[in-house]
Amino acid sequence: MTEPSKRHSTGYDLLHNPRLNKGTAFTEEERRKYRLEGLLPPAVTNIELQAARRHTEIANLDDDLQKYLVLSDLQTRNETLFYAVLMSDPATYMPLVYTPTVGEACQKFGHIFREARGIFLPISARGRIRGILSNWPEKDVRFIVVTDGERILGLGDLGAGGMGIPIGKLALYTACAGVPPQYCLPVVLDVGTNNQVLLDDPLYQGLRHNRVRGEEYMSFVDEFVAAVQSLYPKCCIQWEDFANINAVPILERFRDKICTYNDDIQGTAGIALHRTKDHRSAFSLPRRRLGGNRYCRADQSGYGS
Repeated sequence: MTEPSKRHSTGYDLLHNPRLNKGTAFTEEERRKYRLEGLLPPAVTNIELQAARRHTEIANLDDDLQKYLVLSDLQTRNETLFYAVLMSDPATYMPLVYTPTVGEACQKFGHIFREARGIFLPISARGRIRGILSNWPEKDVRFIVVTDGERILGLGDLGAGGMGIPIGKLALYTACAGVPPQYCLPVVLDVGTNNQVLLDDPLYQGLRHNRVRGEEYMSFVDEFVAAVQSLYPKCCIQWEDFANINAVPILERFRDKICTYNDDIQGTAGIALHRTKDHRSAFSLPRRRLGGNRYCRADQSGYGS
């Protein structure tokens, strides 16, 4: 867990920060130190027992989408426990936080929406993208997974609902590759949608117009990349679930300029194999080549170290 800082002035603030909260696993000494006494039940429950409680809750659910929502809500309030659960049984939980369950979650995004996560960048805000991106509270972002929602899995155009993909993929970055979650940022580039069902749905969360194409679209992507480079110069951008008409030109445009790759063209599996073959985190290694393109290096130890 990240150490609490002065900005968390009360124990109540600490319990409502998902990156720092660990619930009833706070020890008696920590409860006194961080002014948590009285804000939690008296019993101290270690992380293993907390995880076991979540295992039982999830196992008693019959519907995978409901299991996805339980895990999503847990991630929103207690990242320590979320990753403990996920990493305790990857074979069970990875299909829930990512494919195939995330596909249904993206399809029903507006109907199961609880709390915004990540950054939504609408093309209607062109000229202000850097300012909007700077609203993200973490100032040292190393990995962005970004989608425009046009080709989500085999489900087609899901517009802003595609946010489930970057969120899920970055959870795997942490659980499987040891990337500290504070270095990860999920992003949606909202350029509209051609899915009429979504446009007619009053609960749809994105821009309500058809997709922008051509030079206006690419200019928007250019502005996004420039903003990332300006705010997060150590950041690698992974393009996820873009239609081929945009995926290939975007990769060609930036592959020799920034640290970047496209999951659907170059493949996550190849990246994972390269980065984990000696069972060490990329955060403790020299520069490593990503996807046959640029180099990327981070200088911090892995999550949980």
